Amino acid sequence: MTDRKLKVGLFGIGLAAYWPQFEGLEERLESYVGQMADKLARPDIEVVNLGLIDTPERAFDAGHRFREADVDIIFLHVTTYALSSTVLPVVRRARVPVIILNLQPEASIDYRSFNALGNRTKMTGEWLAHCGACPVPEIANVFRRSGVAFHQITGMLHDDPIVDREIAGWIDAARVAHVMAHNRLGVMGRYYNGMLDIYSDLTAHTAAFGTHIEIVEIDELARLRREATDEEIALSLTTIRQEFDIDPDCDPVELRRAAGTAVALRKFVDARKLGSLAYYYESAPGHEYEDVITSVIVGCSLLTAQGVPVAGEYEVKNVQAMKIMDSFGVGGSFTEYYAMDFREDVVLMGHDGPGHIKVAEGRAKIRPLQVYHGKVGSGVSVEMSVRHGPVTLLSVIEREGRIVLLCAQGESVPGPILEIGNTNSRYKFEIGARRFVESWNAEGPAHHCAVGVGHIAGKIEKLGKLLDLEVIQIC
Repeated sequence: MTDRKLKVGLFGIGLAAYWPQFEGLEERLESYVGQMADKLARPDIEVVNLGLIDTPERAFDAGHRFREADVDIIFLHVTTYALSSTVLPVVRRARVPVIILNLQPEASIDYRSFNALGNRTKMTGEWLAHCGACPVPEIANVFRRSGVAFHQITGMLHDDPIVDREIAGWIDAARVAHVMAHNRLGVMGRYYNGMLDIYSDLTAHTAAFGTHIEIVEIDELARLRREATDEEIALSLTTIRQEFDIDPDCDPVELRRAAGTAVALRKFVDARKLGSLAYYYESAPGHEYEDVITSVIVGCSLLTAQGVPVAGEYEVKNVQAMKIMDSFGVGGSFTEYYAMDFREDVVLMGHDGPGHIKVAEGRAKIRPLQVYHGKVGSGVSVEMSVRHGPVTLLSVIEREGRIVLLCAQGESVPGPILEIGNTNSRYKFEIGARRFVESWNAEGPAHHCAVGVGHIAGKIEKLGKLLDLEVIQIC
């Protein structure tokens, strides 16, 4: 992980031959670029604004400056006609995605006042302040022929919610790409035996996202738990009581065991600088490692809520999906099919183990379990439903060595769930439960996926474009 801010490059374009011909045009267009810089500004990003580029010489210099600044994405504000030779050198050297801003200062030219100016030079200058659309085909042509990835936003500089939403979406997608590129994913233990769908190509993930994979050991986690002090465990118990509703049947010994492991988990990810973790382990009956691994659920849920998603069953693909969703600020809880309710036309989905408690409907619960189904041991577990309202599902697929993003939008709806100490929710889809299940499965994802609150398929599509990954949306 890194504290480095996302760097957003910005430049406008013009034609130097215009400035002596049309008084005030250069200053007017420069002000448009300044207004766009204000529109792009966010507390957690750095805007590298190179102003108005109007000659090939300035373009070459700007290309070096963007590369030296190490920008992650470039916004090209097309303010008027400009030669493509003043554009390509700026972006070619940086080799990052480019968003072409084809934006007029107003919805339309005031034809009556324009034609009443009575001076054709002034009229031409006024027109040039509105003709940003003119060079976009030229720029797109040159970008395509030069292998420069680009995307477009067309509209108005001000009072255009579509433009504002698109700009925000691209910035959010760039921020997530930045997070993934600097993330350290810890993998601890081994795969759950026989789940062939979850076996992953770690090199493919590093190539697609930039994620660093850190192989970590349960030995270190066990040592950190042995070293946890009574004071640290007591503080952890206080946090747990603040974050969860605890079933009165929970054994205090089990709660303390979970609290001690939660202390160790926090120290573990901090020491290793992990931004996410995938794990699975069984050990031998009565071994210290078995005791550790059977007490991680509460601590992993806390980590997931604190921006360090944790996936069980060594599900690397799904912890990547969880990290993407969490980086978009919408959660990202581990889930899979549980059952279908054909009477209500809903799909029941959930999972045992950690849940993203920040996106729970109400407070998550801690319940005692006499057995962890399909896994070793017993203890306490987390039960919750995802917040009612719009949701997005995301699966990271490996397909012939390529990473593919699969998503769907639906609704988390109220109704009875299975109160078995697991995460569990009811989801409705516009295309219906049957068609959703068949369409989703037809794409060949692993049986796990991540669910977050809100409809963000559009942002996931933008992320795919920035990373050159295929994105498939089911609904």
